[in-house]
Amino acid sequence: MRWRLDIAYDGAAFSGWAAQTGLRTVQGQLEEWLPKVLRLGSPVSLVCAGRTDAGVHARGQVAHVDLPNGVIEDDGTAITGRLGRALADDLVVRRISAAAPGFDARFSAIWRRYVYRLFDAATPPDPLVRHYVTRIREEVDLDLMNAAAPALLGLHDFAAFCRQRQGASTIRTLFNLSAERRHDIVEITVRADAFCHSMVRSIVGALVAVGSGRRDIRWLAEVVDHAVRNPSVTVMPAHGLTLEEVGYPPDDQLASRAQAARSRREPFDVPQAFDE
Repeated sequence: MRWRLDIAYDGAAFSGWAAQTGLRTVQGQLEEWLPKVLRLGSPVSLVCAGRTDAGVHARGQVAHVDLPNGVIEDDGTAITGRLGRALADDLVVRRISAAAPGFDARFSAIWRRYVYRLFDAATPPDPLVRHYVTRIREEVDLDLMNAAAPALLGLHDFAAFCRQRQGASTIRTLFNLSAERRHDIVEITVRADAFCHSMVRSIVGALVAVGSGRRDIRWLAEVVDHAVRNPSVTVMPAHGLTLEEVGYPPDDQLASRAQAARSRREPFDVPQAFDE
């Protein structure tokens, strides 16, 4: 039986999501403790909606795990509580629930929403938030950043903003990109069907270059049009980034979405649309 896990974590002390020998990771901790609290005699394997890098935080990570029938006897409430008492305070499984038929945490997702937080004031940030925001030296112009954002929206090859992995596509559809100021913190929201390695942090780096006046909007449009890794694009530090939410289609579309997403996306192949 497949179970869905809704997860949050402070990424500061984790070497990312993916399990790695000798390193503390989110997947590693969950795969260590789930068999213990369930009293299983065999290991488990989790699949997440989006693997986060070392230092990246999450409020809305989603994963699934397949377990033998009857191991969880209720709706998941009891095991959620037991797991919460076992895990360290920087990792919380908010809910464990039975997955709908066809659900795949990774391939059924239709979008992921990240927020990158910047602090651009001359004075130091509130010490209570300093580990979750990136401090930059220059004040940014949000009007310039939001004027530049439409150049990246829609279906593109985002190779200019990604660390290429052999055999991996860099074709993505960016649904939303916007910057707003909440008190002293600049929040840049990025929502896409999926992301490639370092894509969000590179997009933010490019927007900061425009917002600070070091680059213009035409430069950003040229960067994305060339579709090759651009060394002039700064990859921002990991600790300012948080995975906030993952979106899924209605239950009757989960399986078809997963099937479509597993197919490698080629240039100019528009993904099948799903209701959000």
